[in-house]
Amino acid sequence: MSNSNTTYRFLFAAGGTGGHLYPAVAVADEIKKLKPESEILFVGTKDRIEGRVIPKLGYKFKSIWIKGFARKFNLSNILFPLRLVVSMLQSLLILMKFKPKVAIGTGGYVAGPSIWAASVMGAKIILMESNSYPGITTRLLERYADEVHLSFDASKKYLRRHNILKVTGNPIRENLGTTDKAEAKKYFGLDENKKTILVLGGSLGASSINNAVEKSLNTIIENNLQLIWQTGKNYYERYKNLNFAAVKIFDFVEDMNKAYSACDLLVARAGATTIAELTVLGLPAILIPSPNVAENHQYHNAKALADNNAAVLIKDDELNSKLLETILSLINDSNKLREISVNAKSLAKPDAAKQIALSAIKYAQTV
Repeated sequence: MSNSNTTYRFLFAAGGTGGHLYPAVAVADEIKKLKPESEILFVGTKDRIEGRVIPKLGYKFKSIWIKGFARKFNLSNILFPLRLVVSMLQSLLILMKFKPKVAIGTGGYVAGPSIWAASVMGAKIILMESNSYPGITTRLLERYADEVHLSFDASKKYLRRHNILKVTGNPIRENLGTTDKAEAKKYFGLDENKKTILVLGGSLGASSINNAVEKSLNTIIENNLQLIWQTGKNYYERYKNLNFAAVKIFDFVEDMNKAYSACDLLVARAGATTIAELTVLGLPAILIPSPNVAENHQYHNAKALADNNAAVLIKDDELNSKLLETILSLINDSNKLREISVNAKSLAKPDAAKQIALSAIKYAQTV
C-alpha cells in the first residue's frame, strides 16, 4: 500500500460533516503543494460525506465501521461499543500497512479510533479543533497529541495541556475570495444599487431561519432591499415560488465567492467554516446558532464573535421577534456595518492551512 521509505506519509482522520472534512482537505492540499512527493491517506466512514468527496479529490481513502453516538436514544447506540472496538482494530490494520509519520485528526467521532491507533504506532499526532467549545473527541484525544490547533482563543480554557495549544485558525479553501460587488449582484440578476442580504441555512436548510425570512419578506422588499436566499434542499420546493426580482431563491448556492461578493449583510448559522470564511472576508453578519448540534458548539462559536463586536448573535428561539428589526437597523447603518466588518477581519487567520501543513511536515522529518 505504501513505500515505507517515504518520509512524508500523512494520515487524516476526518469526516462525518463538511465542517470536520474540508479543513482537513485544505491542509492536505497545502502539504501536497509544499511536498508533492507526500503520501496522503484519509480514513473515515463509507456512508458519510468523506466517502463521497475524498475519492473524487484524488486522495486514497479507507473506511472504518464507526458511527456517532446519537444524543437521543437510538437502537444503533447499542452497537456503539462494538463499532468502536471493530473500528480500533480496523484502524490498527490500516496503520500497520500505511505506517504514517504524522496523523491529523479534525474532531468528530471519525477521528477517535484512527488517532488512537496512530499514537499506538508511534506517529506524531496533530489535532485540529474548529469550534469554540472543543468536542468530546478532541478532549479525549488531547492526551495523545503533540499539537492541538485551535480556531478560537476562547477554546483554551476547556483543554488541559496548554503547552501544546496553538491558535492557528480554521483552514479554509484556497480559492475563497471576493470580486467586484456590482458585477456579483448583476450575476444574480439583482440591482447593483440596492443593499443585498445573503441568507444561508446550511446545505440542507434551517426551517427556523426560512420561516423568519418568509415572515419578513414583504417588509424587506418595501425597504428597498434584496435577498439571495439559500433555503437548503429540504425546503426549496416550499419557497421557490417566492422567487422574483428582488428575491433570488436557491436550494444551494454553487458559487459562494460571488454570493459573498454581492452580500452587504450575511444571515447564517454559526458553523466553524462559515465563521472562518466571514472573518477572512470581513463580512458583517447576523449569526443564528443551530440548537441541534453537539454540545451547543455553534452558540459558543457565535458568542466568541459577538463578544468582540464582530457579529450580531440572535438565538434561534428569538428569530421571529428579532430578525427583521436587527436586519433593518444594521443594513441602514453603514458605520455599524463597517465596524463589525473591521472587527471580524481582525479575528481572521487566513494562513491556517499553511501553518498546520508546515507543522506536519516538520514532524514527519523528525520521526
